[in-house]
This record gives sequence, structure tokens and C-alpha cells, in this order.
Amino acid sequence: MKFVRLLIIVLFCAVVFLGCSKITRENFGKIKMGMGYEDVVGIIGEPDTCDGALGAKKCVWGNETKNITITFMGEKVILPAMKGL
Repeated sequence: MKFVRLLIIVLFCAVVFLGCSKITRENFGKIKMGMGYEDVVGIIGEPDTCDGALGAKKCVWGNETKNITITFMGEKVILPAMKGL
């Protein structure tokens, strides 16, 4: 009985956390050119990866099949892109 209760709790938590992704077409639409990095993080959360060179920074939220990729220059959005949304 304890095992079943624990299993139900774990499954419920998984559904809640996985179903609440901020990586959506709607949230992508809120991201505008010139928007600051912190404003973007406020909309879609911390990025999964970021790489930077020569003052530019490319950050990715999500995975290879479903993601939002944004290039920043001087902490401002210059190129937002989405895949699989």
C-alpha cells in the first residue's frame, strides 16, 4: 500500500513539473528584439545552455527537438528562434 501511494505521488509530481514547461509558442511570442537577458529569463526561465564569443551570447532553452534559441549582443536580444513548438 505504501508503494502504491508513493508511486502515485511521484507520478503526480512528474506530470505537474513536466506539464508546466515555459518553452511554448505563446512565451516565444513575448520575446522581442532588444529585450534584456533578465527579461527573457523572467518569461522562460534560466537557459539550459549558453555559449559566448566576441560580446555575443547564444542561449538555448529546451532540447534538440523542441527549443527556443536566442542570440544576445550586449545582453539584448538580437536573434530569437524556435524549433518544434
